Amino acid sequence: MTKKLKLSLILSLSLILTSCGYPRIMRFPFDNGGRGLNTPASEYDPQIVGNFLVFVSDRNGSQDVYLYDANTLKYIETPGLNALDEIADHPAVSEDGRYIVFEASRKGKSNIFLYDRDTQQKRNLTENLEAEVRNPTISADGNIISFESAIDGQWDIQVYNRAGQAIDLP
Repeated sequence: MTKKLKLSLILSLSLILTSCGYPRIMRFPFDNGGRGLNTPASEYDPQIVGNFLVFVSDRNGSQDVYLYDANTLKYIETPGLNALDEIADHPAVSEDGRYIVFEASRKGKSNIFLYDRDTQQKRNLTENLEAEVRNPTISADGNIISFESAIDGQWDIQVYNRAGQAIDLP
């Protein structure tokens, strides 16, 4: 492959990816006091959708989910989202920022939770599922949630609606 062809392929791929919104470089100021996005605390699993950034941080002494508005450069209040007896992981957010889905472990059992910012309610979507669960995602409109589950010792993909009902796919 010639150098010119390689460059053309790289440029084409770059245009395809940037038209999808990637790559996207975001720079935020560092804040030693923990009030800003970048702090000395550990941050995990950042996901960005539109102007919303959702991630897990241990900045307050427990592993909690945070929602940040990249346009206003401010945290969005999420009353009732985090619990002292949960270890949160792998958050995802709908495009409008209304719904946050995440994995949380409590007493050694992991579950998938859905938080609705409008109602400030958090619901356990997998409390009746006898399986280990991980890596939830949510559709842009917040109607479909998918995650991995290990029911028979093998990881499979589960697809649920927002009400917590499994969706049968053909």
